[in-house]
This record gives sequence, structure tokens and C-alpha cells, in this order.
Amino acid sequence: MASQPRGKVVIDPDECKGCGLCVESCPPECLVLAPELSKYGVHPARYTGQDCTGCGACFYCCPEPGAITVYRLKPPAKIVPTAVTQNAEVANEAAL
Repeated sequence: MASQPRGKVVIDPDECKGCGLCVESCPPECLVLAPELSKYGVHPARYTGQDCTGCGACFYCCPEPGAITVYRLKPPAKIVPTAVTQNAEVANEAAL
């Protein structure tokens, strides 16, 4: 995916037990199991930092409460071309 991320995932490695359910359920595939072990000897899930849609599928399938938090990001402001056209018309009328 090349679009702007619409969400962000924060995973607490101390809560994650490395089951991989979130990785398998993630539609945009933005979660992976970390190659390094946690202090509990498991490979915790990790957010890759891109492509999150903020759907929350990972949060809902996780068996550990508090291991995953999903934040929805505010979309960037859209530039409306009609507003520019209206301003140009007002300027033209003022010049007449």
C-alpha cells in the first residue's frame, strides 16, 4: 500500500505472549513477530510502522488485555478546489 497510514498500533512487549494471532488477522499485514525474544522468552508482535488502516482487527483478536492499542489518525486536510474558484470569482467581481 502506498497510501497514508490511517492508524497506528502500539504493542506492549511485556504483555504480548507471541501467539501471532494479531499478525495473522492484520488485513494490511503491518504486524510481524519480532526476531528477538522478550524477557519472557517469546517473539512479541511488532508494528512495522506503515500501512496501518486503524481497523482494530489485531486488538479484537488478541487474547491479552492491554497488549495492543490501536490509534486512529486524523486524516490530512483535503484541499477543495471549489473554494479556490469561489475566491477567484469574488476577486474578479471586486475588480469590476
